[in-house]
Amino acid sequence: MVDVARHADVSLKTVSRVVNSEPGVKGRTIARVQAAIDALGYRRNDAASRLRRGHSTSSLGLIIEDVSNPFYSALIYAVERVAFDHQYLVIVGSSDEDVVRERELELAFCAREVDGLLVVPAVGDHGYLARELGRGMPVVFMDRPVEELGADAVLVDNKGGVRDAIIHLGAQGHRRIAYLGHDTSACYTARERLCGYMEGMRALAGAADERLVAMGPHDAASVRAALDRFRSVDPPATALITGNNRVTALVLRALAAHPRGRPAIIGFDDFEFADLFQPAITVIEQDARAVGQRAAELLFRRLGGDRQPPQRIVLPTRIIPRGSGELRPATW
Repeated sequence: MVDVARHADVSLKTVSRVVNSEPGVKGRTIARVQAAIDALGYRRNDAASRLRRGHSTSSLGLIIEDVSNPFYSALIYAVERVAFDHQYLVIVGSSDEDVVRERELELAFCAREVDGLLVVPAVGDHGYLARELGRGMPVVFMDRPVEELGADAVLVDNKGGVRDAIIHLGAQGHRRIAYLGHDTSACYTARERLCGYMEGMRALAGAADERLVAMGPHDAASVRAALDRFRSVDPPATALITGNNRVTALVLRALAAHPRGRPAIIGFDDFEFADLFQPAITVIEQDARAVGQRAAELLFRRLGGDRQPPQRIVLPTRIIPRGSGELRPATW
């Protein structure tokens, strides 16, 4: 700023007023200062300015599992929209479902003095965050809670979503409903969705047939084997619920490679081009943008001084009927 003042032949205070859009500077002087700024390539250091005034760094750390997953892309978009309204910068990192990498990212963000953290937690011990929470760092977990920490969490009703899918398929006449899910030992959401399936099947048919359940992690071969088993048990499955959008994609590829008919299908998570299949794919939609928005809003309330006890916000899911989940029971 000293160089700009010297170049424009004005006082340092005048440059400060122009840079910070303060009143009291004539138009011709503003133009002269701006020309000096452009000539010298000056850029205001917002972080340093805020720190000198005793303010925050106006930045948040956001850690998700995998930015390539459309669910997390939508979540990031929503967080950034809220942060933009508060004039905050969002720094994003992907943990790749690795708790060690997640810890490194979280501690790196804290070292850079972000004002708060938004985290989709990987499986593992998050006790190292207790110190940051104790020092007043607000942390909001998304999609999955961390039970050992007293921290806010914004989740979706995974259990209720699968239960609703069972009810929906039952209304089409299905009683033999299979479930293809993710590894329950590795993920809170997988456990909740499996629990919803079990509860729904008990209500619909008295009990779930364990032969109609296959838990991951999955690849093309395991999905193909599971579908063959679901078709060959007596009586066979007539409908299928998939536990996430990646499992849904594996199922659709397997069915396309061996076109011998298909069961009624409802997938957890919407995905791009779901409406282009024949029939189009019925899904359990979880609103990722709502998760990101609510989590970011909650974090900013904490930054604003809200000291209420930790909240657990659970957002509803909804069934989007497109055709595949409305098929009547048939041999496949």
